[in-house]
Amino acid sequence: MGRVTHLTLIQDQEKPLLPKSVEGLNDSVVSEFMLLGLSSSWETKFLMLIFSLIYLGIILGNLFIFFLVIFDSHLHSPMYFLLANLSLIDVGVASTTVPKMIRDLLSEYKIISFQSCMTQICFIHIMGGVEMVLLIAMAFDRYTAICKPLHYLMNIMNPKICVSFVIAGWVTGVIHAMSQFAFIINLPFCGPNEVDSFYCDFPRIIKLACTDGDRFEFIIAANSGFMSMGTFFLLILSYIFILVTVWKRSSGDLSKAFVTLSAHITVVVLFFTPCMFLYVWPFPTSSIDKYLFIVDFAIIPVLNPTIYTLRNKDIKVAIKRLSKHGYYVKFC
Repeated sequence: MGRVTHLTLIQDQEKPLLPKSVEGLNDSVVSEFMLLGLSSSWETKFLMLIFSLIYLGIILGNLFIFFLVIFDSHLHSPMYFLLANLSLIDVGVASTTVPKMIRDLLSEYKIISFQSCMTQICFIHIMGGVEMVLLIAMAFDRYTAICKPLHYLMNIMNPKICVSFVIAGWVTGVIHAMSQFAFIINLPFCGPNEVDSFYCDFPRIIKLACTDGDRFEFIIAANSGFMSMGTFFLLILSYIFILVTVWKRSSGDLSKAFVTLSAHITVVVLFFTPCMFLYVWPFPTSSIDKYLFIVDFAIIPVLNPTIYTLRNKDIKVAIKRLSKHGYYVKFC
């Protein structure tokens, strides 16, 4: 008996020690991911300062528009109701990625837990879906205001319809995110855990799975790619239809329509360009996409308040009213 035990111990010692990534091939043994971030050659302190200022601008600018719409009764209209919701979504989108990116710029090891990574992915796609629906709603609002002004407020863009658009946006965002998340959460992650980006997203996480990810890549591309491309072309068609309608009614004078739509078109082009670059084509191996998505997570949220403020007379007037009211309160 003792001899058998001795031989067993010798055999166990001769067995090669397998790494956990091999032993748990069928189980998700990766508990965290390492974000490679941006570029180690850049000045991290300078980048941290820039992104900190950008994030501060996102919070202050978008919350300013949100509260301006709430407290100024002249802005209680469908367009500004949707704009206030878009401002909140911009704050949410930026908050899912930018604070983590700022913190990682000063960290040698940019670690995110598996649970935090999955949560970040879900929030990114939920709010991305909400923003797409809000942009469609804003385009529909402009269409009805320009092409059907007599039925605009009473029959079409009434408060119930506006609230329905927002609810539909959240429902769409949740379905969009969960339909992809259901496939990803059960994938085995047992090998490399380095993500060549500053945030987690489906394309790069699937690349790390210990299984053939082609089928899952197709699902993600079909879902997000179809949604991004379909929404973009729907918006472009709505703008063309509006411009053609205005051109017919005003004998070729499109200046007012361009002024009305210019802010919205600018936001749409900036928002959808990175989305289509990443999701419409097969997943790129280039690292360009992570720089493009800085546009979606940092640049667009900070530009939106500026774009809608500088190109919108009602917002400008509301700001003047606010400044005059503050001046009056101060000296009375």
